[in-house]
Amino acid sequence: MLNRINDRVKDISVPRIRIFANKVAQFENGINLTIGEPDFSTPELVKKAGMTAIQNNLTGYSHNAGLLELRESVANFFEDTYHFRYDPETEIVITIGASEGIDAVLRTILEEGDEVIIPAPIYSAYVPIVHLEGAKVVYLDTSATGFLPDPEKLEGLITEKTKAVILNYPSNPTGVTIPKERLDKIVDVLSKHEVFVISDEIYSENTFSGQHHSFAAYPELRNKLFLLHGLSKSHAMTGWRIGYVLGAKNLMEQVLKVHLHNAICASLPSQFAAIEALENCRDTPKEMNKAYIERRDYVQNRLRKMGLDAIQPTGAFYIFPSIKNINVSSLEFAEQLLEKEHVAVVPGSGFTKYGEGFIRISYANSLENLKEGLDRMENFIASIK
Repeated sequence: MLNRINDRVKDISVPRIRIFANKVAQFENGINLTIGEPDFSTPELVKKAGMTAIQNNLTGYSHNAGLLELRESVANFFEDTYHFRYDPETEIVITIGASEGIDAVLRTILEEGDEVIIPAPIYSAYVPIVHLEGAKVVYLDTSATGFLPDPEKLEGLITEKTKAVILNYPSNPTGVTIPKERLDKIVDVLSKHEVFVISDEIYSENTFSGQHHSFAAYPELRNKLFLLHGLSKSHAMTGWRIGYVLGAKNLMEQVLKVHLHNAICASLPSQFAAIEALENCRDTPKEMNKAYIERRDYVQNRLRKMGLDAIQPTGAFYIFPSIKNINVSSLEFAEQLLEKEHVAVVPGSGFTKYGEGFIRISYANSLENLKEGLDRMENFIASIK
């Protein structure tokens, strides 16, 4: 029956992040530097709110868009933090993680033959969804511009077929953030064209210096923007699966239809936990960021001593060092490092061909594990040079 499976599904593959994470788990002494998952526990107040909901039998369906109380908490958070507001009744949908939000938005807007511009290297999950909708990805190569999108190059890629531009900053896999001056220029380009803007800002609370600048703060993008966000990274709530999509009322009416037919609603206990996170645990990311900055600096210094250059991450919890001076492909590097030293990293080619020559290391891990993993990597590099 395999010949009757959707060919587009057969064309997509398991992300290399998961492939290497699964392989390293087979080694008793394996060090996993692949997964973008905080190694912190969910805050106690948040856990208690979820448990209380379960104890009170609040385990059924909510409104398809999510609890109004949660949508109000989301609206208040963005207004207080970034000074823009979305209507909780009509412009916010709670999703099963930001991943389901991405899927819902892309299925809402894409049609056969559409084009979607994505700066690359980029998080690997966007491309398969675009492909499944019969649309085409057009890459904006950022490998020669400090992993930042060049506004002029972006404008040069926009055609009549362009339906959307996807942006993800702070960036997975590079950890870069967009300076305000460049953000303004990118917005100038986007505002001139009839294209949707999908801004995945899931790592906004993991910004290490200065303030995160959101595309949603620009009124000229309001009628074409979808803002994707959630609590997985900021509050160590990956398994709770709470994300949200914010957008103009007329757009979100359409997204809600896709979401409700696919998922009905997000988990109700998780929604009550999310209210607690947004109302009473807003400082949680700041405490986590202190540890991330310490780990980032340690990892970058160790990499530099190994002869591996990397742009200093200013957000998220990834670093993307170049291995171009080692004369092996990123896939070969990752495979051999895993085989010989039982350390898993992600080959840069897993983030499109524009990531070739790099590897991604997640420092959402203890300093002890990072030290051991980098010790082994140093041994590996010495052995192949």
